[in-house]
Amino acid sequence: MKILVIHGPNLNLLGKREPAIYGEMTLEQVNQILISEFPDVEFEFFQSNHEGEIIDKLNSIVEFDFDGVVINPGAFTHYSYAIRDAISALKIPVVEVHLSNIYAREDFRRHSVIAPVCRGHIAGFGYLSYILGVESIVKLKKGT
Repeated sequence: MKILVIHGPNLNLLGKREPAIYGEMTLEQVNQILISEFPDVEFEFFQSNHEGEIIDKLNSIVEFDFDGVVINPGAFTHYSYAIRDAISALKIPVVEVHLSNIYAREDFRRHSVIAPVCRGHIAGFGYLSYILGVESIVKLKKGT
């Protein structure tokens, strides 16, 4: 099984940027936890602060390349219809994840334009949001 994990803008600053909200774990630590938690899954990790690069990555996916996508679109969650459109073109499950509970934050963060075109949405569990996202794709693909 192969899963693409996309980390959006500013996630390269994990561990440094607002640790009270996003935690003290670095992005590399999050990636390493996923690798250790799911030894039977082959991961590709992609991080970009640029909307177009994320869209290009999503557009480059061919059905047989990946079994699913876990995406943390960061601030693009709230306004990127272009990322939404790229996700809606995929024929594999996509799970949107967030480290913080976006619904318990500022008003502008409480709406996701991405979630309606994803198989599911997980928020508020820190790095566990990524684990739950990957686990849901694994179980969906196995039919359990």
